[in-house]
Amino acid sequence: MKFLKRFIKHYSWAHLIALGVLAAFVVLRATDSQPVQLLRFKVFDGYQQITPREDSEQPVVIIDLDDESLAELGQWPWPRTLLAKLVLKLKKAGVVSVAYDIVFSEPDRTSPGLLADSVRGLDKKTKEKLRKMPSNDDTFARIMKGYKVVLGQSTQQRVLSDEVQRKSVKTTWANLNKATTVKGLKPHNFLYSFPSIVRNIETLENAAQGIGVFTFVPSVDGIVRQVPLVVRVGDHLYPTLALELYRVATVQPTMALVYDTAGMRGVNLKGLKVPTDRTGQIWMKFGKHDRSLYVSARDVLNGTVDPQRLAGKLAFLGTSAVGLLDIKATPLDAAIPGVEVHAQLLQNILDKNYLTRPNWAIGAEIVAMVVVGLLMVIMVPFLGALWTLVLAIASIAVLLGLSWWVYDVYGMLLDMMFPAVAIFIVSVVLTYLNYMREERERRQVRGAFSRYMSPALVAQLAEDPSRLTLGGEMREMTVLFADIRGFTTISEQFDAEGLTKFINRYLTPMTNVILERKGTIDKYMGDCIMAFWNAPLDDPDHAANGVRSALAMFIESDKMNVDLKREAEEENRKYIPLKIGSGLNTGVICVGNMGSDMRFDYSVLGDDVNLGARLEGQSKTYGVDIVIGENTYAYVENFAVIQLDRIQVKGKTVPVDIYCVLGDESVNETPEFQALRKRHGEMLNAYKAQDWEAQTRILNECREMGKEHKLDVLYDLYEGRRDDYIANPPGEEWDGVFVATSK
Repeated sequence: MKFLKRFIKHYSWAHLIALGVLAAFVVLRATDSQPVQLLRFKVFDGYQQITPREDSEQPVVIIDLDDESLAELGQWPWPRTLLAKLVLKLKKAGVVSVAYDIVFSEPDRTSPGLLADSVRGLDKKTKEKLRKMPSNDDTFARIMKGYKVVLGQSTQQRVLSDEVQRKSVKTTWANLNKATTVKGLKPHNFLYSFPSIVRNIETLENAAQGIGVFTFVPSVDGIVRQVPLVVRVGDHLYPTLALELYRVATVQPTMALVYDTAGMRGVNLKGLKVPTDRTGQIWMKFGKHDRSLYVSARDVLNGTVDPQRLAGKLAFLGTSAVGLLDIKATPLDAAIPGVEVHAQLLQNILDKNYLTRPNWAIGAEIVAMVVVGLLMVIMVPFLGALWTLVLAIASIAVLLGLSWWVYDVYGMLLDMMFPAVAIFIVSVVLTYLNYMREERERRQVRGAFSRYMSPALVAQLAEDPSRLTLGGEMREMTVLFADIRGFTTISEQFDAEGLTKFINRYLTPMTNVILERKGTIDKYMGDCIMAFWNAPLDDPDHAANGVRSALAMFIESDKMNVDLKREAEEENRKYIPLKIGSGLNTGVICVGNMGSDMRFDYSVLGDDVNLGARLEGQSKTYGVDIVIGENTYAYVENFAVIQLDRIQVKGKTVPVDIYCVLGDESVNETPEFQALRKRHGEMLNAYKAQDWEAQTRILNECREMGKEHKLDVLYDLYEGRRDDYIANPPGEEWDGVFVATSK
């Protein structure tokens, strides 16, 4: 309950703004705009760059249509009889299965029948012979039939003609069954959809053991990070090239799709379960570009390749030739042949070394951002700038550490960078707004206290406004009251304007001596000054500073009297010296902002404040400059102080000892004052013991010793009391207390 009250007390528009910033980040993350995606992708890329995939020995090889092969065997496309020869070479070398990262969408233009119609100048007999010869496509198809060949095909974002995307009469490649039965639900709703597909010619499709798509779906920055294992074109589903190669190589008739109402879960083959995201994509864990995977097609055809490099392998046939433009960007490489992405995907699947991004990841990231963000908003009001920074850094470190840990241990992609950025921005906003609030508070403090406190104290309070308690608090303090004696007589010399100038002239130096000694001006009441020490800032020497201020006020009044006397002589008017009296008291006092909601002052209340005012009034009665209470005396015993009396002031029922300050520590150390204080104490003892003869003798000695301190009025007062008590004895039970009848 106290925590809630404190939070509400500190809650402000700054926290509403911080909550608004946090809400904006939540919306930004939920909408998943391109900048948000790019930030997430770059973080995941960084993880892969730190720990790239290291493959175990896997049966994957790339038959490369490289620049050397094209230079020796001719430009692409090659005659399909040459490709048939390449298939025979691979089969003979022990390659288990081969997948073409190429689509054969048109008949081979070098087939004999097509040459008969395209080559000019051929006689009719030659043309007839050429037309009777088998086409290159038939030859290629015949060779493929006896071997595990997977053809590739390409999805398109534009609608193609029926002739280009004609349907195949062979459908074993599309024989995808669902592994879980969800009534009324198909996986089609979740998979990437394309309007059309570029297919191979029917002759080759009928001969192939499988057909897969080599479709990539790059991220917004063009980098391949995910590959769909299955895509949809119309109502037909198509597996990716790598997955189809594995199915054909392991002689499995079908593969199963796993999905539920939340989306795709994965693809299952016998002995292999490959998890996907809800759209059927796999997050690839890339290795660095590996030239050891590549075998030149030229070397295969020439028979110069080591058979051990091919035996028992699953082969992809593709190109690294620059002119064929099959170049992709990955998190680890700015440009690698597209066929290597398929090869790395198959290595991911075989090693089961792929990354996963669970469907609940987005929710977890948003929850983490909201929880830590709210923690910042709640805790910052109770922390300073340093601990706010520590909390922000610790929160960000925990989030990023968690993200790295789940990646490194579980291969799970959890994006905590965006929440970390959000927390950082929220902390910056909170810090800045708190700074603005503190600056505003400092300006308010400076404005409120610059008239009552010294600039040094105002600066300290402005640096830490929390030290100013709004409302009231009880603390030990020293209060001072000082006013001009005979002010009515002095005021008669001036008109209203002149009197105002005189008061300001008097109050200015008096205020300065108080402020210079860490005092706070409470108020001005005509010619009276009220001040206090030890609030709002701590002052362990509050009593001593109060007494020093009182002593300094008399030094300033003496200086002012010199000027006033000179001015009176110059103006040929009567000189009335400025005389002041002061009273100080120390005690536990209530201090704080007193008043109403519309207007208030920082002031003090309490019995000890009232006693201080009464002591100032008694200074005139005892004819001394400074009167202090017994609590103040306890702090300044090393000053030149003598006891005045034990008195019950008007309005009080409990008597107190009161004292007179005659000087500072240096005066106290003089032999003359030490002798005076000793004899004065003896005089008071004789007075309390009603030994009037001894009191009279000692009093006369004190009067002579105290001439320097102008104590005649004090000793006249005690002579008068002596005479009264001789005439009217106070009785044996009298304890020396004098009951004052005036303030």
